[in-house]
Amino acid sequence: MILDNLPALRFAKQNGVTIQWTGYPVGYSPPNSNDDYIINHLKFKVLVHEYEGNVMEVIGTGEEGMGVISEADKKKALGYEIVGFEVVPCSVKYDPAKMTKLHMYDPVPSVNCPLELDKAQIIKEHERITFTYEVEFVKSETRWPSRWDAYLKMEGARVHWFSILNSLMVIFFLAGIVFVIFLRTVRRDLTKYEELDKEAQAQMNEELSGWKLVVGDVFREPEMSKLLCIMVGDGVRITGMAVVTIVFAALGFMSPASRGMLLTGMIILYLFLGIAAGYAGVRLWRTVKGTSEGWRSLSWSIACFFPGIAFVILTVLNFLLWSSNSTGAIPISLYFELLALWFCISVPLTLFGGFLGTRAEAIQFPVRTNQIPREIPERKYPSWLLVLGAGTLPFGTLFIELFFIFSSIWLGRFYYVFGFLLIVLLLLVVVCAEVSVVLTYMHLCVEDWRWWWKAFYASGSVALYVFAYSINYLVFDLQSLSGPVSAMLYIGYSLLMAIAIMLATGTIGFLTSFYFVHYLFSSVKID
Repeated sequence: MILDNLPALRFAKQNGVTIQWTGYPVGYSPPNSNDDYIINHLKFKVLVHEYEGNVMEVIGTGEEGMGVISEADKKKALGYEIVGFEVVPCSVKYDPAKMTKLHMYDPVPSVNCPLELDKAQIIKEHERITFTYEVEFVKSETRWPSRWDAYLKMEGARVHWFSILNSLMVIFFLAGIVFVIFLRTVRRDLTKYEELDKEAQAQMNEELSGWKLVVGDVFREPEMSKLLCIMVGDGVRITGMAVVTIVFAALGFMSPASRGMLLTGMIILYLFLGIAAGYAGVRLWRTVKGTSEGWRSLSWSIACFFPGIAFVILTVLNFLLWSSNSTGAIPISLYFELLALWFCISVPLTLFGGFLGTRAEAIQFPVRTNQIPREIPERKYPSWLLVLGAGTLPFGTLFIELFFIFSSIWLGRFYYVFGFLLIVLLLLVVVCAEVSVVLTYMHLCVEDWRWWWKAFYASGSVALYVFAYSINYLVFDLQSLSGPVSAMLYIGYSLLMAIAIMLATGTIGFLTSFYFVHYLFSSVKID
């Protein structure tokens, strides 16, 4: 419920702590009772601040000459502005015989909330229920520019700092491993290798072990290379959209007073970043294939991959809402608007980005690929186990902030600590890059040259933990969620968010690993 663009604030006590919520429940079920009670009386408190308008002389032109505002106009310029909107919900059992005699807007007696259960309105069949409200206007010292402060003050700043500190510890730990790999292992091996003459190098090649053995296979085209290019292209777009949106929000451009501005900004950015998606996907395709043939088909696939998944999920959820006669269903007109944005803006821009990708110089591999693929030694444990485990580290930097984001989406709380979110996002990018590089190096050391997809999923597997966390949040924190349709709606949106996170984090990890492998093998002099 909104008054003058301010959502209704409700204060409730939990374990002796006052918690503020936006909106109010439609009913409640008391503990140790099988009965349900409906909220049918609302006590509104409207906080107002007296203001004096800027009354100044007005200079006329032409025939009017000079005119001055009259005293009557000055009085009109005085008044009150709304600076707060609070609600106390109550359940009141009225006498139906008395209430039927009243008309709309007839006064009703004030109610002291909360009432005892025997005076509350129980929900049962053929029960006549009267809905009433009362309003109290209270003068407040809060000024107009500060009226959103009550909504935006975020409790628990220490928790956010703890999350950031925790992330920094993970980053320094991984950075230490990367530092050891680069400076000690790789540099030492390369220096030793370059000091030998050709005969000694040939002899050493026979005795080599680890990543130096896969030099002829490391840039072999991966399985399902087209899908990889599509996912990397979409990942670049989603990452760019997230970074730019959060930077603008952290700088204060995305005020919650402008309703829907955050979502609108994200959609606009997603559409226009189609150029970056097409460019990244097609350039990777040219690098892997050695030719730009088939770039149009690839660009179309990039433009339709993630939006297609989102379209399918939203359509299924919409059918569930329509079947429940819910007012939350997306209207058909909005569907056509979204389709128009998709095919009239997103697709052409992605194709244009793909065209630019064909004109860009392909990345040249530093070593030649052998015709016959090298046999990969057997492992004691499957490599995907390591890939799945790697997702725990990026999730560790993210999970505390996830709780606040979920609470803002599903529990009606405002989330406005975008400064913290920007720091966490930057830390997440660094952790994803480090995790992927370390895991790629580990795979190359055991002569496993199929690193492409493993580099993507090493950081992308964080999405599995995000989705598992969202299920945990549903079970333990959203117990008030009513019915299977609400649960399906929650799971559908959580799945869409997890897919977006997988594409973004996977792309960050893959691109970092690609440049790491390229740098590593460009230092090796082998015929």
